[in-house]
Amino acid sequence: MYRILVGQGEAGLLPGEYDLSLSLATQPSVVSTARVQLHTSAVCLAQRKKVKESKSAVRDERKRAKDAARLYAVLGIPRGGQDKWPQCDLARAVITQDRLHSEDAHESLAFPEGVVNVPSTLNYGISGDRKKMLFEVLPVLSAERGRVLFNADTVRETEEAMKHEVEKANMFAKLVSLRNANAKGIAYENRRRCIELFSTPEIANDTGRPEVQAAILTLKIRNLWEHLLKFRMDIDNRRALRRMVHQRAKVLKYLKRKDLDRYEAILPRLGLEPGSVEGELVV
Repeated sequence: MYRILVGQGEAGLLPGEYDLSLSLATQPSVVSTARVQLHTSAVCLAQRKKVKESKSAVRDERKRAKDAARLYAVLGIPRGGQDKWPQCDLARAVITQDRLHSEDAHESLAFPEGVVNVPSTLNYGISGDRKKMLFEVLPVLSAERGRVLFNADTVRETEEAMKHEVEKANMFAKLVSLRNANAKGIAYENRRRCIELFSTPEIANDTGRPEVQAAILTLKIRNLWEHLLKFRMDIDNRRALRRMVHQRAKVLKYLKRKDLDRYEAILPRLGLEPGSVEGELVV
């Protein structure tokens, strides 16, 4: 049998006795080592902050890659590449709100009784022969209406009527100006320009042509993309954007199977690249 003594030292020990205080003093401190790993010192806080920042950087990189893939599919801009939209034919043809209010060009039609100022862009698809008929032919016919006899009074009455018709033509020009149009009026004018630009001279206003359909879809996609940048919670239009992107890709893939030369010629005119049409589209 052993006797256990505490606090007497080696001098007072008998054979078979053991001093517990000496044993405890010589053992390593396990509790203090574990406490060093769990304390909240500045070193541990810095390590946690570093891990958190690295995870945040990984998430940001994934988000940038996903946004770049979405931007490539929607607008045709590759990651780190140059946007070809400002130099393409479609961008130069369409009318935007900024361009509409920055331009102040008009055409002056001179008559002996006055001048009619016709805006360069008119609403309701008025252009060409319709524009000439409304502002050059119609005022003269309206001033001469009902006059079958020619005398001195007829000349004077015709001149007065012509002055009145010139005033009416100026008011009508302001009324049908594209500046007074709403968003639907501007969209109608842009669709008309797309159809006119991408149709062939042999078949004018060919709305079934794949180039025309792709141009109209590209214009709708860009307008909807600008809307979603302002209203990010518009879920319905986000779905509509996905549908139109895949519909445009379907039309252009059909054109590629039908005529490769036409397919390669239409992409630069729309400001797109092959990667935004072919392969998997992430929208």
